Amino acid sequence: MAMKRNGKYPVSSDSEEKVMFFKDVSLGPHETQLRFRLIHFWEARNPVKKTLIGLEMLLIDEQETVIQGFIPPGRIKKYLPEMKHGSVYKLINFYGSKNKPVYRVADHITTVSFRWNSEMSVLREIPISFDEDHFRFHSYEDFEANCDFKSNLYDVVGHMKLVDGQTLIERPSLDEVKIATTRHIMVHVQSHDGPVMNLYLWDQAATDFCKKFNSYENTSTVLLVTTVNTKRLGGTIALTSMSSTRVFMDYDVQPTRDYFTWLGSNPEIANQVSADVITKRETLTIADIFSYMSQESAKDAFFECTATIDDVVHGSSWYYIACSECHSKATKGPTSLICTNTRCGKVNTAGVAQYRAKIYVYDNSEQAFFVLLGDDGRELTGRHASELVSSYFGANKSEGADHEVPVPEALISTIGQTYKFCVKVTDHNFSGTTRAITVTKIFSLDTPPPTEASVGNDIAATSEETMQSGYDVCEPPKSRGDSADEERKRTWQC
Repeated sequence: MAMKRNGKYPVSSDSEEKVMFFKDVSLGPHETQLRFRLIHFWEARNPVKKTLIGLEMLLIDEQETVIQGFIPPGRIKKYLPEMKHGSVYKLINFYGSKNKPVYRVADHITTVSFRWNSEMSVLREIPISFDEDHFRFHSYEDFEANCDFKSNLYDVVGHMKLVDGQTLIERPSLDEVKIATTRHIMVHVQSHDGPVMNLYLWDQAATDFCKKFNSYENTSTVLLVTTVNTKRLGGTIALTSMSSTRVFMDYDVQPTRDYFTWLGSNPEIANQVSADVITKRETLTIADIFSYMSQESAKDAFFECTATIDDVVHGSSWYYIACSECHSKATKGPTSLICTNTRCGKVNTAGVAQYRAKIYVYDNSEQAFFVLLGDDGRELTGRHASELVSSYFGANKSEGADHEVPVPEALISTIGQTYKFCVKVTDHNFSGTTRAITVTKIFSLDTPPPTEASVGNDIAATSEETMQSGYDVCEPPKSRGDSADEERKRTWQC
């Protein structure tokens, strides 16, 4: 066959049409035909502005070669009505673009990009067979080696040890409404006899997991999650879902069926790691935490420390006004409160007060500012921030809506008391310009030490997508200045 521009065009034995296989796709324009199964497609959005970048796809051809596809935003409406997961298509005219360097879902160096004259149609008569799906599995060692590189997104299959902090000895109870609101769920998963890994499912992946898990008559044990990003949190491998992630269980696909069979033949593996001792948080002194923050190699991490409250910081607001639906920060619009979370986007939300208080604490090694965000302050005071704000205005009816409520006695009365604090350090701590540490959970001294299983769902916005999702009420501002003061300047008090 004659060589054409950008490669050879082999002829399928079952068709006289000239067809290019994915292995021959190179950079540049192509005026030939591709035939493929559409495994999956999803929206790609700007992580900051949330604007639509385009539609990304995972495609597989008859030779079992997988490639990534891309449709620019202005052309999505042309093709989307005919697009269906699992259908087989032919595409004429496309451009071979260089595969992106981050968050890749296929090994091929090229991406099939739809151009102005691309024509895609459903292949009604399929003369050859196409695989239904394709997976790229990695072992624990592979995930560990690729931690924090943000390059390839691989798939993981294993058996679940904990679901939302609950063991599988008794069927876990999952609240779909709660998970839809918090937008995430944590699962501890073990692949064969490897170490247990923390798996964080966000947004659609969390919703899909919950619906699928609850739909099974028997408790599911095997889990397959595609295209996960690998991070290291506090020395522990953490896998986080992405917008391209899909969720499968037990008998959904061949790899889960194979793993289910393997697990049945190796029952001792299911009980090899005690779910009660999975990935305990490391206990450090305040000085140790500061030392960790100063390390050049420091990553997002979660610790536990015991400290005594010395004072509650005055002079900055101890609460903020949140959207009543998603608890993201709400700002004052022309006539109403507007939610700043683009995924929620309520333009007439009812404001509800949430904690954002700074406390001064100490232990035998050092002193520090801790920041209480969201509902964490209730673990100290026993009352929601909204109750305290309402009580104040109820007792001070002459005060206007813009009046800033002073620090309540319920917070001040905690001075001198000692607690176990679960805390997290993130990017804003590593610059050295602020040492305020965010609290994720508070326990009295007679409470058993927490594990990642019991408080894992307090982790918010640590994956690449969730840090940029707009749901950042539990994250201190990323400014270089004082986080609480900067937030106070931007929050409308009602």
